[in-house]
Amino acid sequence: MDDLWTMVHAERAALVEDLRGVDAARWETPSPCAGWSVHDVVAHLVDSARTTRLGFAAAMVRARFDFDRLNDQGVARERRATPGETLERLAAVVRRTSSPPAPRDTRLVEEVVHGEDVRRPLGIAHTYPTEAVVRALRLQVRTPASFGGAKERVAPLRLRATDADVVIGDGPEVRGTALALLLTVSGRPVHPGELAGPGLADLAEDG
Repeated sequence: MDDLWTMVHAERAALVEDLRGVDAARWETPSPCAGWSVHDVVAHLVDSARTTRLGFAAAMVRARFDFDRLNDQGVARERRATPGETLERLAAVVRRTSSPPAPRDTRLVEEVVHGEDVRRPLGIAHTYPTEAVVRALRLQVRTPASFGGAKERVAPLRLRATDADVVIGDGPEVRGTALALLLTVSGRPVHPGELAGPGLADLAEDG
């Protein structure tokens, strides 16, 4: 799994560098995560990087087994008074290799999807490694919605990446870059024209 952690660490470091110099006021820009600002998402990434298997279990008990409450408590715990302070906390966890009790590729989902939750509202472009995006996409489409995935949502469709050798499923086709497919199956908005195909209407209805 060394290649996984190499990609995760690289994406964390790239986000830190992208955020250096971003005006503090812009950190309050709303993100695609309902109720969270860009600052909140960065705090969540700190919390996610610091989470261990044992720590996750204890935190779930404290959150009374409510996953949304768990995440909100993590944001509150890791968000600092200023964006600069929160960013330094992210920089401090760049090379961590801890993980909650979940498939390891969830670490790629976190870094890519939440990386875009931060970058897109701020107008920051970033190129992700194709392998990281494809692995995250494959995990999301085989993970049930109850665990944050899109298995049921994409079951009737065929997803085709236009920039990678990826075809998933059998049905009306939705095509676009692997990143656009990953974002939309993760419940994130994409720009007009990023996706196409006869299955797009069905995907939009389920979103």
